[in-house]
Amino acid sequence: MSIKTTVKVAMALGGAFLVAACDDTNLPGFMKNANSGEKSVQTAARQGKVIERDVEAPEVFQVTEKGLWDGRPSLGGVWVAHPNATDPERVIIRNPANGKTAVAALFRREREIPGPRLQVSSEAAAELGLLAGAPAELTVTALRKEKVPVAPPPEAEPVLEDPEEISQSTLDDPIAAAEAALDRTEKTTRRIGTRPAPKPAAKPEAGAKPAAAAKPAADAKPAAPAPASKLSKPFIQIGIFSVEQNAKNTAESLRGVGIIPTIKPGDSNGKKFWRVVAGPATNKAELATLLKKIEGLGFVDAYAVSN
Repeated sequence: MSIKTTVKVAMALGGAFLVAACDDTNLPGFMKNANSGEKSVQTAARQGKVIERDVEAPEVFQVTEKGLWDGRPSLGGVWVAHPNATDPERVIIRNPANGKTAVAALFRREREIPGPRLQVSSEAAAELGLLAGAPAELTVTALRKEKVPVAPPPEAEPVLEDPEEISQSTLDDPIAAAEAALDRTEKTTRRIGTRPAPKPAAKPEAGAKPAAAAKPAADAKPAAPAPASKLSKPFIQIGIFSVEQNAKNTAESLRGVGIIPTIKPGDSNGKKFWRVVAGPATNKAELATLLKKIEGLGFVDAYAVSN
């Protein structure tokens, strides 16, 4: 092989590698950037997630005794009241007679009424299958949130291709292929080099005023972030509802008087519920005003919550 041929082959191979370096898709598999595309997926797979779930906290509150629905419709969604309750809590109510459960809000029963000490709302009674005026044995247990780590999925084992399915092909003459590539590169270079240069921009006529530059559109001012609240419980919970439409109806009635509510779905032990909250308030005075306005609408069991 002549020296000229050797030089041409080296130039062709060098040019081919330079072109391939500009486009990762042209490289063979073992030369591609290992970080492209797969890095974020592998990182996400290695990182475990943390989820929140409800756990029962009998040490906070738990009673098992007769409960009663007096037959009257009530506001506030699913709730239960008991004289031993101190602070409002989120609880789970069980009816052992039929196995039904309900996630509810627990309140302190302020006044003594003859009959069972546990008093349930109309919506709680519907969830638990209680009849008006018919006492039933109920168990009420406080709930708490618990963070649980989720193990990342196991890494998939590499799958080797079946050797029998690997196709074979005869390699072309590398010298002839390199010379052909060099000829194509030289033709492309000559073709690119003969392109006419772009025409310079026309000069403006004498006395003509330059066109006014387009004024940039006025930058839209970003919405001011909501002021951060320093309160540990800046929201007011209006109620917990086992029926989503009831939560929406309550939220709509609040909007009608200028209160902006938020519906927060939840799930506890397979039971779905919807909480309606308002806020956040930025200070104690604002929180007190909001609570007073909500109680004036008939939601006398509304109380402050952290979220």
